[in-house]
Formats: sequence, C-alpha cells, structure tokens
Amino acid sequence: MSGVSAMVHGVVTTLLVDVPAAVPVDPDRETAHRWLLEELSRPEYSTQPSLLERLLTWLGDLFDGLTLGEGRFPLAFVVVVVVVLVAALAWWVAGPVRLARRRRRSVVVLDGDERTAAELRASADDAAARGDWSAAVLDRFRALVRSLEERVVLDERPGRTAQEAAHDAATRLPVVTAELHDAARLFDDVCYGTLPAGPEDDRRLRDLDEQVRGLRPAPLAAAAAPDGVGTP
Repeated sequence: MSGVSAMVHGVVTTLLVDVPAAVPVDPDRETAHRWLLEELSRPEYSTQPSLLERLLTWLGDLFDGLTLGEGRFPLAFVVVVVVVLVAALAWWVAGPVRLARRRRRSVVVLDGDERTAAELRASADDAAARGDWSAAVLDRFRALVRSLEERVVLDERPGRTAQEAAHDAATRLPVVTAELHDAARLFDDVCYGTLPAGPEDDRRLRDLDEQVRGLRPAPLAAAAAPDGVGTP
C-alpha cells in the first residue's frame, strides 16, 4: 500500500469510527468525497508552511542575501547605516535653523513709527485690499499695540518688542493672553520672513484688535509701600 493510499485509508477509518451510530456508515460517493475533503482540511494534515513562516523565511533570505562589492553584509546593517545618515543630515539642516530661531530677538513693534492706531488700521486695510498680507499683518499688530498705548493700557516705551508688548498687555488683559502671544509670534515670523502671511492671519489679527478694544483692562497693581511706611 502506497503512502497516499495509507493516508486515505486512515482518514476513512477515522471518519467511520467518529461517525455516530445514527449516521449511515456506508456513504455514497459524493458524501464520502465531502467527508474526505473536510478531514484533510484539518490543521494536523497540513504540511505547507504558514504565511508567517514564509514571511520570516523571505526576510531572512533578504537580509542574508545582500552582497556589496567583494564582501557580504546583512541588509539590516545597511538599513541602520542609511537611517543614521539620514537622521544626521536632518539634524544638520534643521538643527541650526531651529537654534537660530530660538536665539533670535523679537522685533521692535513701533520703531520710530508715529502713526495713530486709526492710521495704522487704515494702512492695514489698504494692504489687505492689495493682497499684501504681510504688510497688512504687520500694520494690524502695530495698530493693536498703538491702540493700547493710546488707552494707557501700555506705557509708551521706545524699543518695545512684539513679545514684550504681548507680555505687558496680557498683565492688563489676561483673558486674551494666548491670543496676544500668538499675534506677537506671527508678527516676528512675518518680519523675519520665516512665515508667509495670508488672509486668515489678517482676519485673526483684525478680530483680536476688535476684541481688545471691547475689553476693560484690569487695574494696575498697587505700588509697594516703602519700608516702614504704614507698618504699626
């Protein structure tokens, strides 16, 4: 008896043993064929490697089969080298730029600009009408700072930077602290040319300017009394 015939004989014998007494033990040709296929489909009869095993074998062959020049190097080693080189290149390109941006100073907002807040807003509107969004954003933020000076929310201080203006204004208008600092960063980015301005930026600053004009600033903190004054 051949190996295949023996396996078929064993399968049929198993089927006949496992079939309940109520089921006929003399199946017709079609039923016997169906039983045989169902039995052979069970995992214990499978001799083919699983998909995972085939994948692992393929990866092993791929990693071991790379030949460079006269030497033989695993692909994993080459992949690691490439990743390290790409990471080093990315750090070399982006690192100095990131550090330079961190070290740079914020831009002075009103450097000798004597225009009123209304004049600065009109200039921003004209720039927006021309589609010059960078000029519109810059004058819009200048108008915001000049308006705060005109309302005496900020003192008139020469050389005040955008970040200093946002910080000082936030102490009197804490409800818009995040918006003020975002606007100052936008002003700096546009001045340095690292961020192109768009209509959405101009709209954001226009809305912030209108919101700030409607806010009532918190009172200034009382100055500390000289030592010994008012103490019992």
